[in-house]
Amino acid sequence: MQAQKKLLRWTSQNKNSKLGLFSFGPPKHDLFTEEEKKQIVEAIREQEKRTSGEIRVFVEKKCKYVDPVDRAREVFMGLEMEHTAHRNGVLIYVAYKDRQLAIFGDEGIYRDLGEQFWHAEVAKMIGEFTEHHFAEGIIDIIQDIGSALINHFPYDSTDKNELPDDIVFGD
Repeated sequence: MQAQKKLLRWTSQNKNSKLGLFSFGPPKHDLFTEEEKKQIVEAIREQEKRTSGEIRVFVEKKCKYVDPVDRAREVFMGLEMEHTAHRNGVLIYVAYKDRQLAIFGDEGIYRDLGEQFWHAEVAKMIGEFTEHHFAEGIIDIIQDIGSALINHFPYDSTDKNELPDDIVFGD
C-alpha cells in the first residue's frame, strides 16, 4: 500500500514535477455541465459492461488532507468500494479548488496492473486538466481503466453492478 501512495500522489505544490502545475481556472461549484456529467456516467456504464471491475468518480472543491491519496483512500472506504467481490474497484478522486487528484485502485486491481500503469494514468489526467479538459480527461481515464480491467477482470454472465455509476460530489 505504501508504494501505491508514493506513485499516485500529485499536488499543485509539487514543484519538481516534470508535469508542471495545472490550473482549473476560477473555482466553481459545478465543474461539469449537465451534459458532461451524463457523458462521464455513460463512460462508466460502457466500461462496466465489459468488465467485472467497478469505477467511481468523486469530485470535491478542497482536499481535506495534505495528501490526496489519503483522502482518496478515505473516500474509497466511505463509499464501501473495498467490498467488491474481486477487490477490483477504482476511484478517480479530484479536488478541483486545491488542484489535487489521485486514482485509488483496490488491492486486486492495483497489484495486477502494476505501478507504471497507475503513474501513467495520473500523468495523463494531469495533462488533460492542464488543458482545461476536465470531463474529457476523466472520460479518457475511465476508458483506459476499463480496458485494463478487461484483461484481468473480464465480464461474465454472473456479473452484477456492485456499485452505483453516478458521480459523487463532496463539499
